Amino acid sequence: MTSQKPALGFIFVTLFLDILGIGLIVPVLPDLVKSFRGNNVADAASMVGWLTSVFALMQFVCAPILGSLSDQFGRRPVILISLLGTGLDYILLAVAPNLGWFFVGRLVNGATSANITAAGAYIADISPPEKRAANFGIIGAAFGLGFIAGPLIGSQLGAYSLRLPFEAAAGLALLNWIYGFFVLPESLAPSNRRKFSWRRANPVGSFGALRRFPVIVGLAQSFFLINLAQSSLQSIWVLYTGYRYHWSERQVGLSLAVIGLMAAIVQGGLARRIIPALGERRAIVFGLLVSVFNMTGYALASSGWMIYCILIVGSIGWIATPSLQGLISKAAPPDEQGAVQGAMMSLNSVAAVVAPIVGTMVFAYSIQEGTSHHFPGAVFLVNAVLMLVAMSLTVRTLRKHPVAEVG
Repeated sequence: MTSQKPALGFIFVTLFLDILGIGLIVPVLPDLVKSFRGNNVADAASMVGWLTSVFALMQFVCAPILGSLSDQFGRRPVILISLLGTGLDYILLAVAPNLGWFFVGRLVNGATSANITAAGAYIADISPPEKRAANFGIIGAAFGLGFIAGPLIGSQLGAYSLRLPFEAAAGLALLNWIYGFFVLPESLAPSNRRKFSWRRANPVGSFGALRRFPVIVGLAQSFFLINLAQSSLQSIWVLYTGYRYHWSERQVGLSLAVIGLMAAIVQGGLARRIIPALGERRAIVFGLLVSVFNMTGYALASSGWMIYCILIVGSIGWIATPSLQGLISKAAPPDEQGAVQGAMMSLNSVAAVVAPIVGTMVFAYSIQEGTSHHFPGAVFLVNAVLMLVAMSLTVRTLRKHPVAEVG
């Protein structure tokens, strides 16, 4: 087995550089889409939602395939191939002449960017059961730090050219691939490998395979609802803050950087203390309850400065996701970690397909002028309800199917 500290460091850097590339394009994508759609905000909102959903759809299809391939061939080759594909795809997006080519690029990017599946299995390979929940927090920390630097740099580069962030993302993704090629060790022992099966690798089949683990099925439902709420928030954040608070690209980039900083602090640092102290079950319930209040605060905040106060206080709720991932990983055998992580990634992708479309539609409906239902924050109240339902499902599942050391 690979020694834990070096391997965690390698996978963290791999994820960080990958997310940094994604974060670079977040501030400029809506404006670039608007330039293709005659600067029509409502039309652009719909297109941004569809672009995000197309990306997620390909992740849904490919995540269980990559997960099952990593169970047979190892985590390292799957991660490296996906990174190379991501870098080449950013080059395509940097030169795309119209919205049609953007859709092609997002299809390719979605197919190659499901390396989080192999990364999650990698973490499970090298982590003892009692440390998995805390170690899964490095995924959130990598996301957080990547979104600190990415949006800040992307917003600055976008001020010069809306295409420049895509070129920078291509360079970083290819640099990430080169780094991984030379320093990323394999984590899956030969004795824990399992032959690839299309029955388990297709998205529907991967969900069916989870039925052998009742606790995973129940927790997966909560995982799906949490990601549905989070994906909805991500899809309308730029549009919402620009519409309600008139934030510029730089202001949006700053807010995304603060989100990233808090994610790194909470999931990369505080989670390692809070989760063992509370136990995974209490950490999930506490985190989701805080998230309910957090979403409600976003919906009701009348001034932009309030968003930062709500964000900083409410970020402690983000301990719920690594706690949930830790429990799910405990319930899966070593030779099926990749398949289980692939199924969870597919669930995340389903949420990412549905949430941007529904979220942007709810947002567009809630800001229509001349109607009695004008309430820009309506989508956040919907997200708060989803978090409440996820909390209820988690409690019910763990009462019926206890997992060892749930707190």
